[in-house]
Amino acid sequence: MTAYRRATGALALALGLGLGAALAQPTIGAEDLGDAEKGRAHWQDECADCHQIGPGAANDIGPHLNRVFGRRAAAVADFPYSDSIRRMGRDGLYWTLRTLDAYIENPYSLVSGTRMDYPGLTDAEDRADLLAFIRLHSDRPSDMPEAAPTARRVEVDLPPEVLEMRGDREWGEYLASECTTCHQRDGAASGIPSITFWPEERFVVAMHAYREGLRPHQVMQTIARRLTDEDIAALAAYFATIDD
Repeated sequence: MTAYRRATGALALALGLGLGAALAQPTIGAEDLGDAEKGRAHWQDECADCHQIGPGAANDIGPHLNRVFGRRAAAVADFPYSDSIRRMGRDGLYWTLRTLDAYIENPYSLVSGTRMDYPGLTDAEDRADLLAFIRLHSDRPSDMPEAAPTARRVEVDLPPEVLEMRGDREWGEYLASECTTCHQRDGAASGIPSITFWPEERFVVAMHAYREGLRPHQVMQTIARRLTDEDIAALAAYFATIDD
């Protein structure tokens, strides 16, 4: 047995035992974790750009997080997870208070090859508040807050004809050679954000935000200003379906 298999086997056993212990204890409600209302603010600041939660939540750049507590990792249907987190799910990773807290604190410490480009939330109290908010949408779905936690900030308003433009994927693949000098095709996000499997509309909005100077990154602003609307749509079509 290789060292890797021994390590992942031990992790799976530990996580499985942890899940069993958690299930044997009384259910922990959001009020036992932290302040869910403060957690709602953390959600908007930390999570809402990539994830949705609450009534009508759907997969976005990241999977939706409704009923995430107790769910096996990489279990949301039709979401293109990274190979790393799929492997962790197969090895027995479940999302519990303990594992979610560890992942939010530092995603790369739990899943080294994750595509989630997030530096982590270091303050334990802030994480408890955030988890309290997320928990409202797991074990008490009938009491989901009526506000719209799935809403995200709109960076730039674009006319419908721009958002509905169908990009030429082959042209996007050609243009992507400049993008992939920094962004990795396999979606690894070690210091550079992943753009692999981004929904096309989100990609288009982000690039137009750079082009208009609303997103503050000089290199990306320079690149975006060289691209036409058709170029951006083509890149969006390519990265949404990249299969390298």
